Amino acid sequence: MPRTDRLFQLMQALRDLPTPATAQALALETGVSDRTIYRDIDTLRGLGAVIDGEAGFGFTLIEDATLPPLGFVPEEIEALVVGLTEVTQIGDPTLARAAKSALTKLKSRLPAAQAHRLKHAVLTAKRFYKPPPITIDASALRQAAWEERTIAVDYADANGIPTARELDPLTITFLDGTHCLLAFCHLRQDYRVFRLDRLRGFTVTDRSFRPRRIPMLREFKNRLDAEAPPHSQT
Repeated sequence: MPRTDRLFQLMQALRDLPTPATAQALALETGVSDRTIYRDIDTLRGLGAVIDGEAGFGFTLIEDATLPPLGFVPEEIEALVVGLTEVTQIGDPTLARAAKSALTKLKSRLPAAQAHRLKHAVLTAKRFYKPPPITIDASALRQAAWEERTIAVDYADANGIPTARELDPLTITFLDGTHCLLAFCHLRQDYRVFRLDRLRGFTVTDRSFRPRRIPMLREFKNRLDAEAPPHSQT
C-alpha cells in the first residue's frame, strides 16, 4: 500500500476506533505492524496532526484544521465521482448545483495525481430517465426536517385526490426512481412515504418534534428493511 494511503487509513482508524486506540487495535484495523503504527503516528504528528497518547496507553486524534490534506485512496475517488455525478442528475436544482461545485472544489484542491484520477475516473453515472419534476422548495423541506419542525402539506395521492396533512419530516430519499419524503403522518398516526412530485405545497409550522427525529427515523427504516416488498408509497 502506498505510504500516503496508509497514513490516510491510519487517520480514519484514529477517528473510528474507541479512544484511546491502542497500537495493537490500530495495527489490526490497518493491516500493519505495531512498529509501523508508532512510526506513522510520528509522521502524522510531524505533518501537523495533534495526536494525544503514547505507547502502552493508546492514542487519541484531536482534529487539527492545519493538517495538510492527505487526499483519498483510488477507490474513494471513484466513489466520489459516481456519487456526486449521480446527484447532479437526480438531485433537486440546489443539490445538483452543490454536487457540481463539490466536484470542482475537489479537482482544484487534490494533489495533482489524484485530481487527474478524479477528472478521468473509470467509473461514472448516467441516467437516461430523469425523476419526476419537483415543484416545491426541496431546500426548505430539508431545512424543516433538520430543524425538526412539523409541516402542513397539500398532497395528491396516486389517483390525484388531494388531502391536507400534517407531517413530521424525517428524511428525503431516492426510492424507486423518485424523490420521497419519509415522515410521520398525523392524519394516519403512522409512518408514511410521500412522493415529492405529488406535494402541491407546504408550510412550516411553529411546532417542533425535537429531539425525536433520529429515533423516529431509525424506527421507520427498521420497519422498511423488514418489509418485503418495500413499503408502498402514499
